[in-house]
Amino acid sequence: MDEIVERAKSNRQRIVLPEGTEERTLQAADRVLAEGIADLILLGKKEEIMAVAKKFNLKNIDKATIIDPATDEKREAYAQYFCELRKKKGMTIEEARKKMNDPLYYGCMIIKSGDADGQLGGARNTTGDTLRPALQIIKTSPGITCISGAMIMLTKASQYGDNGLLVVSDVAVTPVPDAHQLAEFAVCTARTAHDVAGIAHPKVAMLSFSTKGSATHEVVDKVVEATKLAKEMAPELDVDGEMQADAALVPRVAASKAPGSPVAGKANVLIFPCLEVGNIAYKLVERLGGAEAVGPILQGIARPVNDLSRGCSVDDIYHMIAVTSNQAISAKNNE
Repeated sequence: MDEIVERAKSNRQRIVLPEGTEERTLQAADRVLAEGIADLILLGKKEEIMAVAKKFNLKNIDKATIIDPATDEKREAYAQYFCELRKKKGMTIEEARKKMNDPLYYGCMIIKSGDADGQLGGARNTTGDTLRPALQIIKTSPGITCISGAMIMLTKASQYGDNGLLVVSDVAVTPVPDAHQLAEFAVCTARTAHDVAGIAHPKVAMLSFSTKGSATHEVVDKVVEATKLAKEMAPELDVDGEMQADAALVPRVAASKAPGSPVAGKANVLIFPCLEVGNIAYKLVERLGGAEAVGPILQGIARPVNDLSRGCSVDDIYHMIAVTSNQAISAKNNE
C-alpha cells in the first residue's frame, strides 16, 4: 500500500468523490489532501460539506474543489452531452437534466468531459447505482466487453504469490461468466497486478477443481477454453490452466500435477471460475488466514470508477483513492 500511495503522489490525479457530505469519505479526503495523494473533487453543497469538516475538525477540506451539481455552471453542458450520448436509447433533454441531480451521474460526466480522471463512491450507494452511470457514460475499455472486480490480497504467507501478495478476480460483479469473459478477467487482472499492485511479472492461474485434465466437466471445459482465449488476447502474458489452487501456488504440487507449466507453483494472479467461488474464497482467506484485502477494484471501465462497501472504514476509502489514482495513471499510459 505504501508503494501504491507513493505512485499516486508522484503523478497526482483528479478523483471525484460524489458522496461529498459522507462523514467517512470526508475524513479520508482530509488525509489524502494533507498528504498530497490526489486532487479531489467533492460533490455536494459547500455549506454541508464544511459543516461536516468542522464537526470532525478537518483542516484540509478547503484544498478540494467543491462542486454543487445543482448550481454548477457546467450543469447544462453536461446534461446536453449526456443526452447526446444516450439519444439512441431514447434519452430526452428533460430526462438528462434530471439525471444531473444524481452525483454519481454528475461525477461520471465530469470524467467523460475530461475534467477529472476517476471516481470513488459506494459508501452510501449500492454497487448497481455506482456502476450504472459508469457503464452508460464512460463505458468499457477498448476490446473489453464486461466489468470484473479484483482484490489485492496482502497475506502473511510470503512463500506464495509475490512475497505473499496476490491479485484475485472476479470477486464482485459477474455471477456466472462465460469463457470469453473469464479470458477478459485474466487480461484485466494481470494489468491491475502490474499497474496497481506493482507485480513486475504477473503469472495468471485459471483456477478450477481440475488440473490439466484430472477431472472432466462442462465447467472445467469453460476454464480450458478461457485459458486458450486469454493467450490469444494477450500472447505476451504468462497464463495457464486449468489448475487447482494448490497446483497454482505450491511448487511441489505443481511439479507433480502440472510439470513444465510457466505458471503452476509460481502464480501471483488467480482467476476464479465464477463469482460465487471468488467471493467465498477471498473472504475465507481474509478472515481465517489473516490477510488484508484491498478492493474490490473494478476493472474494464475506460476510466476508473470504483465501488466501496457501505460498511467501509476511513482507511478503506483512503486506500481506494490511491488505488483509483493508480488506475487512472495506467489508463492514460495504455491509451
